[in-house]
Amino acid sequence: MNGGPLDLRQVAAPGDVTPELRRALVECWIEVTNAGGAAGFPFPPIDVRQAAPAVDSLVASLAPDTSRLVIASVNGHLAGWLNVRCDPFELVAHWGTLHHVQTRTGLRGRGIGAALVHHVRGIARDEMGLEQLRLAARGGDGLEDFYGRLGWRETGRWPGALRLAPGDDRDEVLMILAPL
Repeated sequence: MNGGPLDLRQVAAPGDVTPELRRALVECWIEVTNAGGAAGFPFPPIDVRQAAPAVDSLVASLAPDTSRLVIASVNGHLAGWLNVRCDPFELVAHWGTLHHVQTRTGLRGRGIGAALVHHVRGIARDEMGLEQLRLAARGGDGLEDFYGRLGWRETGRWPGALRLAPGDDRDEVLMILAPL
């Protein structure tokens, strides 16, 4: 999986998630979480008993108008993924949120995460009709810098909102990408 071109695609319906893709999503989520990644499970280690139901729930919620997966593959193998969601309620239907942005640990530093985030920007704007994207990131892991390099800006913080362990409280950093 180390070489080869990066293939980016989206999945917008539960029936489009094959058993192989489901397994790869679960494996990636476990790998990223257990390496300390801020991808939705704050207390590693996790295993398939935690990750599989989370993937199944996410897959069940896929719908073209409100929730899509963006998948990055190298040589046919999952390299990373993210989820973009929006609420159809007209008051907030113009913005969406990013969730679970992650890259396989052995492939980090190759621009896969950046490619996913750039790609979802076009999907959100051109296909979902969104004007802005938002996310909440764990402070103290360099995520603000990562997203900042991609055009996101910090809009606020919830100081000490995330307690990872006694004495390890982290800010939740609120970020926006607008216009798309």
